[in-house]
Amino acid sequence: MFTLQQIQEAHSKVKSGADFPRYIQDIKALGVFTYTTFVSDGHAEYNGAPDSKVASEPKYSALPIADTSNKKALEHALSIHQQGQTDYLTFCQQAAAAGVEKWVVDISQMTCTYFDQDGREMVKELIPDN
Repeated sequence: MFTLQQIQEAHSKVKSGADFPRYIQDIKALGVFTYTTFVSDGHAEYNGAPDSKVASEPKYSALPIADTSNKKALEHALSIHQQGQTDYLTFCQQAAAAGVEKWVVDISQMTCTYFDQDGREMVKELIPDN
């Protein structure tokens, strides 16, 4: 069973989107199966084996989520974030402006899926195994 402190320690190593694949490997080793990050305040819910669930506190002040989703704006924000050009908060601000409500990481499928406020899938990415 994992703890929020263990997850936070793994996350503290992430400086940009370029570090994301390593973070996924670290939390996978802890036993996390899926997690959902809510763009409005950055809190996340982590799930593992039955009865293994923790949630983080908000990471920043509330961000307004755009009412209209913009897939192209999200794809651009993802691209520059994965190249290490933006930090986490900047990416979250750009995701909110693109209408992203949350993203869901499925570690068994190695995917990260971004959803708008109506629950529609905007972008689904494969996470590299490195």
